[in-house]
Amino acid sequence: MHQSTGSRDAATAFPLPDLADDAAERRQANRAIAWGAAGLAVTGLVELVIALSSGSVGLLGDALHNLSDVSTSALVFVGFAVSKRVASERYPYGYERAEDLAGIGVALVIWASAALAAVESIRKLIDHGTTTHAVWGVVGAAVGILGNQVVARYKLIVGMRINSGTLVADAKHSWLDALSSAGALLGLVGVLLGASWADPVAGLAVTLFICHVGWEVTADVLHRLMDGVDADVITTAEATASDVDGVRHAHARARWTGRTLRVEMEGWVDADTTTAQADAIGRAVAARLARALPDMRSFTWSARAV
Repeated sequence: MHQSTGSRDAATAFPLPDLADDAAERRQANRAIAWGAAGLAVTGLVELVIALSSGSVGLLGDALHNLSDVSTSALVFVGFAVSKRVASERYPYGYERAEDLAGIGVALVIWASAALAAVESIRKLIDHGTTTHAVWGVVGAAVGILGNQVVARYKLIVGMRINSGTLVADAKHSWLDALSSAGALLGLVGVLLGASWADPVAGLAVTLFICHVGWEVTADVLHRLMDGVDADVITTAEATASDVDGVRHAHARARWTGRTLRVEMEGWVDADTTTAQADAIGRAVAARLARALPDMRSFTWSARAV
């Protein structure tokens, strides 16, 4: 509900039209997390059994990465569960930031997987370890590619639909597993062709893939935690507000808290503008911004006299 301003310079929060159904989005996220975890658990266990029996460190790294996705799914689930708590005096913006903090957990698991895969690959390369049952290893890697592609695509679609940076990060983690499975597959094919060193080299290649996505996920999560937004958001907000009759100049700030894009707008109006007129101008700005920035779920307007 609209909160009345005591003066023209007071900040006012306006209701926005066509807000997304938060409960429905949470159900979509929870389904994506649950089905993704189940699929990766099966994929990872199949690969792990074959990796332990064959001694393939490339496949082992891929299996560990798949199983780590199960643990990151649990972190994402906890983040969504905490974020739905209502705002309080101690946390006036609510708990939506918990979703972003869960992304930090996802990033840490990715880096831990990279470290373990690197250690095992280097150890096998130095010790000239052997790989047996390479044909079964190829089958396991193929299972990894298929399973991860399906899970990654599913989570990415849901994450993009509900604007969840954490779920998108988790999808990238699963997508990485498909690439690492392909690396493990190439290493095992090399072993079948007589190059025993191909498997540990593939393990190192898998490690590099893990580090690459780990870097991207970490950068994305930190960008949100540091209240970063795309420059287009600010440009669009200010241009849209400036086009509204009565607004002489506009300055915007924005940030993400979980899946909520919060926009704060200062609009300069003529000195003789009444409080009621400034209020009407703010409502017009909110209506236009809701169309220009469909991800915006919170809007605060402050009118300033020129």
